[in-house]
Amino acid sequence: MHPSNRSLRLLRPLANHGDAVAQYNLALMYSRGDGVPQSYAEAVKWFRLAADQGNINAQLNLGNKYTFGVGVPQNYAEAFKWFRLAADQGVAVAQAPVGQMYVNGEGVPQDDVLAHMWFNLAAAQGYQSAAARRDSMASRLTPAQIAEAQKLAREWQPKRP
Repeated sequence: MHPSNRSLRLLRPLANHGDAVAQYNLALMYSRGDGVPQSYAEAVKWFRLAADQGNINAQLNLGNKYTFGVGVPQNYAEAFKWFRLAADQGVAVAQAPVGQMYVNGEGVPQDDVLAHMWFNLAAAQGYQSAAARRDSMASRLTPAQIAEAQKLAREWQPKRP
């Protein structure tokens, strides 16, 4: 039996019974067409079930799907919602897109101070592109705005699902 078929046989019952890890893995299979016909819509369905249970990887995947309109209509507000859920848990690879969405005003009102804060949080975890983005946008901010962004970053606490 092909490994993908075995995985599908094991994952589907677990996913149907609400196991978030199984739902996430089943979503990956549909997203890649691994052992199942590729279906981004079906992938989104399973990512959402896992994400609703706090699965960070599923939240990140949903953020990307909504950002680029893959399997769902493009929707920046929905993308922001899913990235923010993961970012609030301290995930740097989610914090950087949240910062970028604040820079561009995609799904949220444009806010350079909050963008700087989120880039700073991601940079503090070693996310180099977030550090570069934070540093490059600093020239657009006043010293008071930078101080406010830094204060917000210092006071920020991760949330647990």
